[in-house]
Amino acid sequence: MRFMPYDPDQAWLLPASVKDVLGANHLCFFVHRVVEGLDLSKFEEAYVEEGRPAYAPALMVKVWLYAYALQVTSSHRLEQRIREDLAFRYLAGGATPDYWALNDFRRHHRRALNDLFVQVVEVARGLGMGRLGHVAIDSTRVQANASRRRMETVQELRQRLAKTRRAIRRWQQQCAAAEGDEEPGTHVDPSYEQRLEQQLEQTREQLEKLAKSGARQLSRTDPDSRFLHQGKGFVLGYTVDLAVSDDHLIVAQRTTQAASDSESLLPMLDRVTEACGEPPLQASADSAFFSVPNVVGLEARGIEGFVPDAHLSGELQHHRGPLKMPGDSPEHCRMRARLRSPLGKIRYRRRQALVEPVIGVLKEQRGMRRVRLRGLSKVSGEIALACTAFNLTRMWRQTARA
Repeated sequence: MRFMPYDPDQAWLLPASVKDVLGANHLCFFVHRVVEGLDLSKFEEAYVEEGRPAYAPALMVKVWLYAYALQVTSSHRLEQRIREDLAFRYLAGGATPDYWALNDFRRHHRRALNDLFVQVVEVARGLGMGRLGHVAIDSTRVQANASRRRMETVQELRQRLAKTRRAIRRWQQQCAAAEGDEEPGTHVDPSYEQRLEQQLEQTREQLEKLAKSGARQLSRTDPDSRFLHQGKGFVLGYTVDLAVSDDHLIVAQRTTQAASDSESLLPMLDRVTEACGEPPLQASADSAFFSVPNVVGLEARGIEGFVPDAHLSGELQHHRGPLKMPGDSPEHCRMRARLRSPLGKIRYRRRQALVEPVIGVLKEQRGMRRVRLRGLSKVSGEIALACTAFNLTRMWRQTARA
């Protein structure tokens, strides 16, 4: 016979072993082992005894981490993969959660997902990864799950506020007139006024958000998103800050609405210290993170910084002549002298090779150019989930080489 037997309808007498089919070193088994060793009590605290039993948090965490490692960010798509993909079926333990349960888990556990990220960083450091000799910090803009055309200005919100107040007054007058009407069958719907009051309160909150943020317009679909500047113009979305170690492990992450990076340097270094238990010896960032208070804060924390100002960045990148203008402080002058030294130039160039490839992988290979959820709290949890999945794949490859 020229070919092996082929019959798709042939049933197996016994199911094949998953490890025999996928191989013992498959990523899904590594995700399973790591998650089994984590503390998932913060997920469990969000559930109550009443109602029908929910899917186990360990199941949901495993399938979502493995999904983000494979660029599966849609809950509908994940539901399909759990039914069809052998690795997903193994992690789900034979269960078949629908897209609603999957998405609901991702939306309602922001704090627990951020705690999960820190725990995975601790596991990675136990494996010898996450070295803090040099940490590179950078930010990127991530597009929100919102349309740029569905925006509201302050004037439009004020007009809606006045319109809702007039509607409430008209309804109250109609209710007063109906109370004096003795005709049978005349009644009023009290829930209508409640809906108007809720709409009034929502409009007030949106006006307060605009006033606090200083923005000129607000998105209808995702009020927490902001127009942020990036290389090719403006994007409606969020700012994601990352701190990457010398072996390309994400040791800190956070999601903000900040339009400027200058206020993110010190908070990110504090997050590195919190996640790793110790501060880094050296930290580098581009000129967008520079400010004199940041330079002073670096020295106060005992961290050797490599953060140029805008003028020095042009000198280092475009090989311009040395600046003649003095620094704004003694710390600023020391920073310039350090960056002009041969070692300082090497350290600053190293920043680009550390953090930018990680951002590229997250956006190109993990589908994080655009988030799925809406609202700063939910997007923060989604970014933490994506960064945790990235770290797991780094750990998996490291252990596979060992």
